[in-house]
Amino acid sequence: MSKLKVNLNSDLGESFGAWTMGDDAAMLAVVTTANVACGFHAGDWTVMQQTVDEAVKNGVSIGAHPSYPDLQGFGRRPMTMSNSEVEALMAYQIGALIGIAATRGGKVTHVKPHGAINNKAAVDADLAAAIARGIAGVSRDLIFLAPAGSAMIDAGRKANLPVAQEVFADRNYDDDGNLVPRGKPDAMVHDNDQALQNVLRMVQEKAIVSLSGKRIPCAVDSICVHGDSAGAVAMARHIRAGLEKAGVEIVTLPAMLG
Repeated sequence: MSKLKVNLNSDLGESFGAWTMGDDAAMLAVVTTANVACGFHAGDWTVMQQTVDEAVKNGVSIGAHPSYPDLQGFGRRPMTMSNSEVEALMAYQIGALIGIAATRGGKVTHVKPHGAINNKAAVDADLAAAIARGIAGVSRDLIFLAPAGSAMIDAGRKANLPVAQEVFADRNYDDDGNLVPRGKPDAMVHDNDQALQNVLRMVQEKAIVSLSGKRIPCAVDSICVHGDSAGAVAMARHIRAGLEKAGVEIVTLPAMLG
């Protein structure tokens, strides 16, 4: 029987100018994949460069984390854009990170949409397809990292992109397999032990379990621990240690699919 393996990722590079978000250096010593903000919801060219430097130093795989153009709302406010605008939006942000990474000895290997555009594309097939076309237009070698069971998984496959299915360590799910909206009381998981137990169950059983107990079978390629909360690094360390104790190998995203 082959050893279980999984990728551990975090959304990073979300500082901006003199304003700092999270402890990226500490998180990059724990996770194996970084989703780097590309300047539209957070991040700037200097922050992108610093994040790539730390990722390269730690052997962490690098991905673009594109969003709606919404710095004030951190990319979490819904917007209406045409499909052609979305395709260009993806290509623009991916291209920016590819350029930064190239100057620092790094390589962009995946794309994970952020915030509101990610949430909408999870259930909107047309938007999901536009995102996939934007990614594929840059390179069909880029891995499309998307929520498990979402419309983006099918869109990525139709666009002939390698696809990785993601679950969240610090979020709860509804009975449709979607994330509980952040505005609701039970949206977030703050207890490290609870987060670890949720993750172990998802990895070992290959299924999401909703708040009501509904089991939703899915592939589990990557686990996200958000990097923007005070206890994020401690949670990531706890989850990694718990997975490794259970015999699960933690790998980069390309290694997970390779």
